[in-house]
Order: sequence, then structure tokens, then C-alpha cells
Amino acid sequence: MLPTAPNPEVSDTTGDAQSCISRQQKNAAMDIKKLKREEALEYHAKGRPGKIEVIPTKEAKTQRDLSLAYSPGVAEPCKAIKENPENIYKYTTKGNLVAVISNGTAVLGLGDIGPEASKPVMEGKGVLFKIFADIDVFDIEINEKDPEKFVAIVKSLEPTFGGINLEDIKAPECFYIEEQLRKQLRIPIMHDDQHGTAIISSAALLNALDIQKKKIEKAKFVVNGAGAAAMACVRLYIELGAKYENFIMFDKDGVLHKGRTDLDDLKKKFAVDKPDWDLAKAMKDADVFLGLSVGNVVSKEMIKSMAKNPIVFAMANPDPEISYEDAIAVRKDIIMATGRSDYPNMVNNVLGFPYIFRGALDVRATQINEAMKLAAVKALAELARKPVPDVVNLAYNLKNLTYGPDYIIPKPVDPRLLSTVAPAVAKAAIETGVAQRTIDNWDEYVLELNKRLGLDNQLMRIISSKARRAPKRIVFAEADNLKIIKAASIVYDEGIGYPILLGVEEDIKRIAEENSIDISDLPIIDPRSDAYADKREFYGQIFFQKRQRKGFNRYESFKRMKDRNHFGCMMVETGDADAMISGLTRNYADAIKPALQIIGTDEGVKNIAGMYLLLTKRGPLFLADTTINFNPSAEELADITLMVAREVRTFNLTPRIAMLSYSNFGSSNSYEAKLVAEAVQIVKQRNPSLIIDGEMQASLAFNNEILKDNYPFSDLVDQDVNVLIFPNLTSGNIAYNLLKELGGADAIGPILLGLKKPVHVLQLGSSVRSIVNMALIAVVDAQMKCKLDTEAEIQKTKWWKKRRLKKN
Repeated sequence: MLPTAPNPEVSDTTGDAQSCISRQQKNAAMDIKKLKREEALEYHAKGRPGKIEVIPTKEAKTQRDLSLAYSPGVAEPCKAIKENPENIYKYTTKGNLVAVISNGTAVLGLGDIGPEASKPVMEGKGVLFKIFADIDVFDIEINEKDPEKFVAIVKSLEPTFGGINLEDIKAPECFYIEEQLRKQLRIPIMHDDQHGTAIISSAALLNALDIQKKKIEKAKFVVNGAGAAAMACVRLYIELGAKYENFIMFDKDGVLHKGRTDLDDLKKKFAVDKPDWDLAKAMKDADVFLGLSVGNVVSKEMIKSMAKNPIVFAMANPDPEISYEDAIAVRKDIIMATGRSDYPNMVNNVLGFPYIFRGALDVRATQINEAMKLAAVKALAELARKPVPDVVNLAYNLKNLTYGPDYIIPKPVDPRLLSTVAPAVAKAAIETGVAQRTIDNWDEYVLELNKRLGLDNQLMRIISSKARRAPKRIVFAEADNLKIIKAASIVYDEGIGYPILLGVEEDIKRIAEENSIDISDLPIIDPRSDAYADKREFYGQIFFQKRQRKGFNRYESFKRMKDRNHFGCMMVETGDADAMISGLTRNYADAIKPALQIIGTDEGVKNIAGMYLLLTKRGPLFLADTTINFNPSAEELADITLMVAREVRTFNLTPRIAMLSYSNFGSSNSYEAKLVAEAVQIVKQRNPSLIIDGEMQASLAFNNEILKDNYPFSDLVDQDVNVLIFPNLTSGNIAYNLLKELGGADAIGPILLGLKKPVHVLQLGSSVRSIVNMALIAVVDAQMKCKLDTEAEIQKTKWWKKRRLKKN
């Protein structure tokens, strides 16, 4: 039996596909506890150990450079800072440098594991600061549990940093530490474990109350959990208008009541008169439930007993206080948020801390005060009410994500977060007098923020999210290769797709076992095996019908089905699989040929083409043709350009195309220059709305100043070029390889353009990461080309997730 996609109507099935899916049900892709130990350790150990490095921002190649960077030149900024300490922001990194500091006493779900063991988490937090807000980070792990000594150590670091993010410090010490540091330091301080959750959940709460038509000052709250995050949440809710008397809070010892002697001053404000409250009793007629405790402590009956239009924030991880399925099953009028990415309304701290610190740093705030937190809350809430960019809809396979019960807070992939939250925080800092620098032109500031981050990381997050929303069946034709086996395992574990491995079963299992890779649930198909004789005959008959007048006899057609490339392409052609990946160990042309013979080109396409996606610091860059057409004519070059433009639009990007040559706009009368110029005119005739120009030199495409001064007529003036079309295969392939190897750009491809169905051919010797990236492209390509009902695909994915949760 060949694998099939999961059927949401089937409750319990068997077979290869169901075996494949069952393993995915056991693995939460983004949860570290679900990742294989070996993979996580390899990720952190491979190459340079850890996840971060320090890179100089100035030239340091010549003796003169070194003299300026260090002795004697460095003395001048030192003297300037001595004369005026504010010059430290002018001459050093302080203004964009945050310390992520921990003593490792409350790490993730791991508890008190110590400062050394907490370092990977702190490095990871530094990565998030950088990729979401372009903030540099030094992580500092301090071997000190005494709060007063900890404060003294951190205080001594003030000259180095523009801000301090406290992380994973246990309560109640974290309250004291943050309070003392805020009093004693004149740089922004925030304990993200407290305030991050509070800020994001507050934004979600404002919108949930708005949708449910409830007033915060009248809402009745039940809170399960009274740790650092929970207390920060309720304090912020009070700032937003909630009333102390409308809260009933529980900790591990029961309800917070006035008879308890173990409550601090803050908790006493939330204490109730009587000690006889339990969770079930408290939930009756409650408007809002906030859970920051442990999983599965809230029953369906408790949810049923809540007031009309209830709001439930069940944020225990990995298991919420009540599962999403159980809660929505008993209340159709509910709005629910969790801490999980596989349900609507994820309360995710990454929506807050990078942008809050960005705004605080940019005005040199002396602290992060309540007004700045509230500004972030309101900015996030208002952003969720605005029309969602296409790029976000793309990531979630939706046509039009809109403000409502399933969308009360922005998605982490929303590109507007930086330019929305950071300015709001900066304005609040200025208005409350804690800013040491003002911003006069807010429009320019927003432009500056948007330029800080290239779109490369964002684009891959979007593609990854889109793939996971509707995973597809991917045939790996060369599954007797270690790289393919590793990549297939990753694709499977991360929920990208359902791999189907082609090859000799004994060989594949042996390689996997020797390298400790679990493929026990992945289907393996050997096209040469007698078990697939009937399928070979079925495929062979179809192939013969396609090629009988193109040089193939009946015997040869059936024989070809023992070849994995032919067999895999036929699986895609007949719908037994959704996409195929091949080419790692064979000649590129040989890998493409079966796809052309079996699947063929898309309607209206005369010649296929190859395109690479390079993830550069400038953003994504698409290059074509880099793999197929040796010396295209002007007509063929125009066809390639139009195919690339269509593909770029599938990434929700506007193509801005430079047609490259060695000459600029007619400066040479050579055949090659004229060919490119002619291709430009053909493209403009066929699609006048395209932003395109040429022929032009590659340097001109990226130097807008020279282009504007010398060729102001060009359609690419003031445009950021993101597509390069080369005049022939030689130039395209050379340029791609140089950029990849010397330019430090990550490459995805080659992406085949023009085939009817998704078949993608790897570059010889591709890395595991490249194979996984190609799988992402293949899944998204299949989503587009399969033309299946989107809602049905989403329901299948939800069914798979539901089954996985039950298994877990």
C-alpha cells in the first residue's frame, strides 16, 4: 500500500501513512523536550560551538585599521567619553547592547539547573533579540543565588550595557532583584518572565473583552498560579482598569485568603475574605480565567459554569490547564488563548521583549516604566485590529485572517511588529520623562526600523509556517544516503511533511541504525521489490502511453519503473505522493529528465528553468536561470523572467527585476547586450505592470545613487532589486556559486520552474540544511499546485495535531 494523506474522517487506521503520521503525533516540533537529544546536541556543537559570535563592525584589515581600532587611535574616543560620558553612545556599542542575565534558578521547565546549564537558553534569547529587533546581546550567567550579591554584581555592569534583560530567576528573589536594579541603575531593566507574559496577555485580554463586549472594570477573574508571571499579569490588568475585589487567585497551597500568613504585600491585595474557595466554585460565573500553573486542572464542567462569553487563557506549557479541544467543545461562545503555537491566540513573549527594548534603547530610556509597558500592550492590541498583511495570511494558509475570537493578538511573523511596538514604547518613554534622547521625525524612525532587518529570516519563518499548516507527502528518491535520511527525519519531526523513502529497505535501515536516526515509522518503498510489482506494472502502463511514440517500447517502459527517479515521479503524477526531491548523488540533467518525461511542463510553458533563492543581508534575492538553459534566446529569456516573477509572487513579494549584462542601456552593440535589451522589451509588452529594467551591470542594480544620477529614466530608480536574470547559464551559475561561497548567503535551490507538479532537484552534495529547506519549498509548491481545498487541508492538519496531542 502506498502512503496517503491523513483522513480527518478516520479515527484509527493502519498502514504506512498512518504509521508515518503517528510518529508526528508524538512529536511537538518546536518543543525542545520533543526534539531528539542527538539532534539538539549536534545543532549546538556543530562547527563553532554555541549559537552566537562577535563580528567587528569596522574594517580591521590593514595596519592603519588596527591603529585606529586600538592603539593609538582608540585613545581619542576614550578621551571624548571622559570629557562627556554621553559620548559612550556615540563611539561604542552600548546603545545597542543588552545583557541577558541569569543565575539559572528557574530555567524553562527545567528548574534550578545552575548558571552553566542555563547558558544555551541565554544564548538563544540573544538570537531572538537579534533576529527580531537587531539588538546585540552578551549573555551573562552569574554564579550567585543571594539576591543582594546578585544585585551588586549586575549593578557593576551598568557601564557596559544599554539595557538588561533578567531571565529565568526564581520567585520571590526575582521581584526583589528587579526592584532594586530599577532603583539603582539608569538603564532599562526588565525581567521578561514576569512582564513579557503580562504585556502579551494584557493585549490579548483587551481584545478578548472587546469582542465579548465586557468591561474590564466589571470582569470577574479567576487566576490559577501566583508565581512571577501571574503576579505581573494581574498587576498589569489592574493598571488597565481591573478591580482587586474582582479577583480570586490560587497558588499551590490553595486560595489566597486573608487568613494566610505567608502572603507578601502584593498578594495580600488579592486575598479574599473566606478560605473555602476551590477552583470549581470560583469558576462559576467568572468572566476570565487566567492559568499560569500546571496542565489539566480545569474540567469541562468548570468551563460550562463560567459566565456568558467567557475568556480562557490557559497558558501552562506544554499542556494547558484545559485542552483547547475540550474548552471549545463545551462553549461555542468562548475565546481561548494558550502558550502553544499549534492553536489560535498563542501568548508568545517574542511579541514583546525585542520591540520594547528596541524602543527603550533608541531614546536611551533610564528605565522601562509602567507607561512604556502599557504602550506596548495597546500597540499590540491595536495592531491585531488592523487588516493583516498578505505575508501573514501566506504563513497560515489563510485568505484573510481577521480580528475576532481566533485572532486577538498579532502573529510572530507579522513584519509590522517592530515598527508598531518600538515607536509606541519610545513615545511613552519621552512623554513620561525617562528618555534621554528625543525623536523628532517619527516617519523617518519607522523607516529606519524597517531597514534594520532584512527579510531573509522573516521569509523562511513564513515559508516554514505555511508548510506546517498543510504538510504534504514528499518522495525522497535517494533514501540510501545518510544526508537524505537525516533530512527526512527532520522534515517529519518538525511537521513539515510526510516523507516517503525510496530504496532498499535493509540498506536504509542499516544506515539509519548506524547513525542513531529513528525512521521506524517512515514508509520505505523499494521499487525493485516484488511487493511493488503490481504498482510497477500500473506505472509502466501509464509511462508507455506517454512515451510510446517518443522512443520507448512497452518492455523498456516497464523496466524504467525499477528506477527510483522514474518511480518517484510517477507517484507524484498519479497522486500517490505530492512532491519529489532527488538529485543529491546524480547528474543534474539525469535527475530532471524523468520529471520532464512523466510530469511535463505547465500549461503555456515551453522550457523549464532553474532558480536559486539566496538569503542575503539585503533580504531575499532570486537568481535565474542558474541550472537549465545554456544560451537562451530573447524570447526564452523573457519566458524565464515571467516564470520567475510568478514564483516570487507566491512568496508574497513584489518582483523587482534587473536583467543583467556587461553593458548599461545600450552602451554596447554586441549580440549579447542586444539580446538582453530585446528580452526586456518583450517582458514589458507581455506584462507592463512588472517593475523591470535592463540591460544593466550587476553593480548598477544595487547602487541606486549611481543609477539615479546617470540613468534617472530607469524603472529601477528607488527600487530594491530582488530578482536577477542572467543572459546565459554560465554567468548565472558562476554568480550564484560566488555569492553562496564568498558572500555568506544561505542558498535554497535550485527551484525548478515550469513543471506541472512539484519535483525539485538538489545540487550535487547539498547539505542536510539545504535538503530540509528544499523540502519546505516543495511542500509550499505542492500546496499551490495540488489545488486542493484549503479548508480541507487545514482540517486534516488539525486532525493530525489533535491525534498527536492525545498521544502525548
